[in-house]
Amino acid sequence: MAQEIRAGLSREARAAVTADNTARVMGSGCLDVFATPAMCCLMEKAASELMDSLLEEGSTSVGISLSVAHSAATPVGMQVRALAEITGVEGRKVSFKVTAFDEAGEIGSGTHERFIVFKEKFQQKADSKLGR
Repeated sequence: MAQEIRAGLSREARAAVTADNTARVMGSGCLDVFATPAMCCLMEKAASELMDSLLEEGSTSVGISLSVAHSAATPVGMQVRALAEITGVEGRKVSFKVTAFDEAGEIGSGTHERFIVFKEKFQQKADSKLGR
């Protein structure tokens, strides 16, 4: 059975900064530092995993908005963690505060929204664009 989705619930996701998630490799810049797209992905991962732990089987959530500032660079070799905390629930829309940290402190923050969907119905709708 699904748990109550409510403000205050949170989840963390972690990643090591490697050559694979640098701005240079991901195409978002030319430096060997943790890429902004990688930070965004880690923030969404934390929110997505939290939602998946709360939803009934057959349901999931999809990201519908993300607004973040990437405020500090993180070099290869450091660890990064992202925290997603539910700040509001309006029907099937869930809002989050997202924050990312490296071992030296905060590196980014912002807001994220996800929408609860039925997996099969959502996938069928997306696949219909292919004429299936």
